[in-house]
Amino acid sequence: MAPRKKNDSQSKRGPVNPNAVIENAGVMVEQPITETLEKNYMPYAMSVILSRAIPEIDGFKPSHRKLLYTMYKMGLLTSARTKSANVVGQTMRLNPHGDAAIYETLVRLSRGYEALLYPYVDSKGNFGKAYSRDMAYAASRYTEVKLEKICQELFSDIDKDTVDFVDNYDATMKEPKLLPVTYPGILVNANMGIAVGMASSICPFNLGEVCETTIALMNDPNHDISSTLTAPDFPGGGYILYNKAELDKIYSTGRGSVTVRSRYTYDKQNNCIDITEIPPTTTIEAIMDKVIDLIKAGRIREIADMRDETDLSGLKITIDLKRGTDPDKLMQKLFRLTPLEDNFSCNFNVLVGGMPKVMGVGELLSEWIAFREDCVKRRIYFDLTKKKEKLH
Repeated sequence: MAPRKKNDSQSKRGPVNPNAVIENAGVMVEQPITETLEKNYMPYAMSVILSRAIPEIDGFKPSHRKLLYTMYKMGLLTSARTKSANVVGQTMRLNPHGDAAIYETLVRLSRGYEALLYPYVDSKGNFGKAYSRDMAYAASRYTEVKLEKICQELFSDIDKDTVDFVDNYDATMKEPKLLPVTYPGILVNANMGIAVGMASSICPFNLGEVCETTIALMNDPNHDISSTLTAPDFPGGGYILYNKAELDKIYSTGRGSVTVRSRYTYDKQNNCIDITEIPPTTTIEAIMDKVIDLIKAGRIREIADMRDETDLSGLKITIDLKRGTDPDKLMQKLFRLTPLEDNFSCNFNVLVGGMPKVMGVGELLSEWIAFREDCVKRRIYFDLTKKKEKLH
């Protein structure tokens, strides 16, 4: 077969004239790239930072707030559970990003997903698990939800002008700019988000310790935070490798990292290791994939078999050992080479007054106290006004 002739029609046309005008395309306007970025990219970046990825002082991103407020207005704080699809449909009146995004938000806030230390949504059905990459949640038509009792503290006195309300996207109803949370929820549940040019990563702390620290700071602004706020408290358990200098850095600057190690037990009778708690930054599948890679590379020879035995009772990874293997020495090696020991990076970036700000625990709690004081003052003023109207 004879070779095809090259199409040289392009070369016959000659070089493209960069100054040529496309017919009927209008006037071409030259614009500096800096000006183009400012006009076109900056609004997008600001929208992601202010309206999507970074939490505000009440502890919620807009998607969380819209969902929980919708459930509150549906009466799901006191009534029985309803289908998740019903909640998703109602939330679209406030959040136009689509049912898939809303349902994923609902899943992440649920008790069944096990990602939050203090879940906001009481769930029934398969909601997947935060510690599993492959365990998918069921469709919204199969699952049911209502608000957890802790949500009473999110909406306390919301009808007494404690927070500002704004129009939704089509001005057909009102929604709160913030929720009048009665405790520092910003530090109680983990909150992570990636914006444009910045991110936020807030580790969770014990509710009792956070409240105790807040009261102490109200009484004494120079209170030693580490004396009442011991360490982060992750919902999946595990051990925190205590490093006072690193924790003090997180408490003072809002930046740093916490090392979390998996919890395991040795079953002498069956000569196996049972891992029941893992760091919040990894999954069962990621751990098993890494161990398998190490076995294939010949870096680990002490393991006879490894399997995922997670069931309704909770997470469980079982490692069968070869005869004569020291389980503690093997685990030390696995901690060093796999995500069974991992770091949780902290970056306490929060929106305060519409501006992103990285703060330490003390400053963050001071901002929350100021926010809460404003809510209380507005409630008292509302009650006082109503009493005066009644008198006259």
